[in-house]
Order: sequence, then structure tokens, then C-alpha cells
Amino acid sequence: MKRYLKEFDKLVTIFVKLRSKDGCVWDKEQTHESLIKHLFSESRELKKAVEKQDMRNLEEELGDILLQVVFHSQIAKENKKFDIASVIENLNKKLIRRHPHVFGNCKAKTIKDVEEVWRKVKKKEKALKN
Repeated sequence: MKRYLKEFDKLVTIFVKLRSKDGCVWDKEQTHESLIKHLFSESRELKKAVEKQDMRNLEEELGDILLQVVFHSQIAKENKKFDIASVIENLNKKLIRRHPHVFGNCKAKTIKDVEEVWRKVKKKEKALKN
């Protein structure tokens, strides 16, 4: 198994344990709403690491952002709403859909072309949602 898959699986397993009956009292009490402040805090810390070009800290802060994604996904799974696999699946589909110049037969040679394709795809997605 590729190292990142192994480590990601381990991360998800850790969150299952943290939120279990025998897990961490603090982690078990968290909700989507209670975690929002942490997401914003971690995002600010990530921004600072990028501005300082501190790669060691950037690596850590990216992990903290990933922690938030997995945490919210675990809460949603417990509430039978969605899970981390569906989050990833939806992201994969969106990336492919929004890059038809890479994954389809659309042509985009410049950044301006790519931005125009992106806007058109996003507009079409919004129309389908309404």
C-alpha cells in the first residue's frame, strides 16, 4: 500500500478511536459548530507559515487543516450524513469536472483561458443545483 494511503487510513482510524466510547472526552463533545473557531485559527496559522515561507511549519499547519476535515467527516459519519470517502469522491469529481482542458477535450492554453473555462463550468454547476 502506498505510504500516504496507509497514513491516511491510520488518521481516520485514530479519529474513530478518539470519538469512541473509550476515546477522548473533549473530542467526543465536539460538533461542527464548536470546531469552526479551530478551522479559522488553523487557517490563519497556515497563512502565516506561507508568508514566512516556513516549510516545516507549513507542513504542520497543513496537517492541522487536514485534521479539521477528517474531524468534521467523522462527526458527519456518526450522524449518518456523509463520510471522508464521499468528501474525497466529491472533490475528485469536481476537480475533473472543472478541468475539462486536462481531463476532457476542451482547449485552454493560457491562464485566462483556464479561468474562463472554470467560470463556465461553475456557472453550469450552479444552474443544475437550482
